[in-house]
Amino acid sequence: MSVPAGPPPVAGRRPAWERLPLLILGFIALFVGMGAGLARLGWPMPAVAAGAAALHGPLMICGFFGVVIGLERAVAIGRPWAYAGPLLAGLGTAAALTGWQGATPWLMLAASAVLLAASLDVLWRQREGFMLTIALGAGCWTAGTALWAAAWAVHEVVGWWVAFLVLTIAGERLELSRFLPTSSGAKRWFAVIVAAVVIALLAWSQPWGPPLLGLALLGLAAWLLRHDIARRTVRQQGLTRFIAVCLLSGYFWLALGGAVIAAAGLVPGTAAYDAALHALLLGFVFAMVFGHAPIIFPAVLRVSVPYHPGFYAPLVLLHASVALRLAGDAGGSFDLKRWGALLSALALVAFIANTAAAVLRGRHAGRRAFKG
Repeated sequence: MSVPAGPPPVAGRRPAWERLPLLILGFIALFVGMGAGLARLGWPMPAVAAGAAALHGPLMICGFFGVVIGLERAVAIGRPWAYAGPLLAGLGTAAALTGWQGATPWLMLAASAVLLAASLDVLWRQREGFMLTIALGAGCWTAGTALWAAAWAVHEVVGWWVAFLVLTIAGERLELSRFLPTSSGAKRWFAVIVAAVVIALLAWSQPWGPPLLGLALLGLAAWLLRHDIARRTVRQQGLTRFIAVCLLSGYFWLALGGAVIAAAGLVPGTAAYDAALHALLLGFVFAMVFGHAPIIFPAVLRVSVPYHPGFYAPLVLLHASVALRLAGDAGGSFDLKRWGALLSALALVAFIANTAAAVLRGRHAGRRAFKG
């Protein structure tokens, strides 16, 4: 999800529809993964989703984000071999859904290795702290997926996968913080926080490992709230403000998820486990996705995604649904948890529909401008 400072110009450029099949593989993982999660909570789902209930997390993290982040990284570096990453992640999803689930971890591992190689390729040419953070994020995906392929349970590797997404986002936000005067002390604190994330993962079997990760995530949220350029851009209008609102609201869930892990660890089967992971992976990560989609889609597919105030509707629904789910976790209400999950799925569907409608508006506007 590398994000440039502003939407790239798309006027006069042909849409890169040849990348669309890869993106479709990612969205298949997203839809089936959502359905799998709902099936786990008792909602009636199609057989393909219900049968993948045990792969809810891998489909969402490795299947969807593996494709999306891998595709964006391939576009960014312009290396043909880098497209093998999102392709392998998509094939991993296909294997999971066609009875070849034993091959899925290995295909995802290969996809993560390609993303890591692409990230290291950029780091070699651009030796900056933000790029090192992004490469560490890719390395966390590779490490976690290697353990998964070695028959570790998903709950034993989920910390590595959380770090993959969190460090990827943090590195990209650190890149944009260069537009603000950031002190050397603040940069050192960022490095300490990233180091704490890595140390916590390496010491995961120790009693202090998961709480240290929670404290690091809490510290990262505080750092981003203090130093992210979104603090200034939220005062602007239109798309710029929308992106900032997504970021700043997402940092709330990052802080909350970190606080829950710091207090209760990540013990599978507990309410705290469910609350922490969904605060982080739904509230935080998807708020980032919602905000960056109008930039990522033009970069990947070369299509225009003009801003519309309706972009806020899925974001509000997302935050409300996560709050409802966490209220269910806190109060021991299975019904609130189920309905929160269903509303989260609706928020993601609304986001996709909104983005597709914006692409169509952009195409119509481009045709009118061409004819004019």
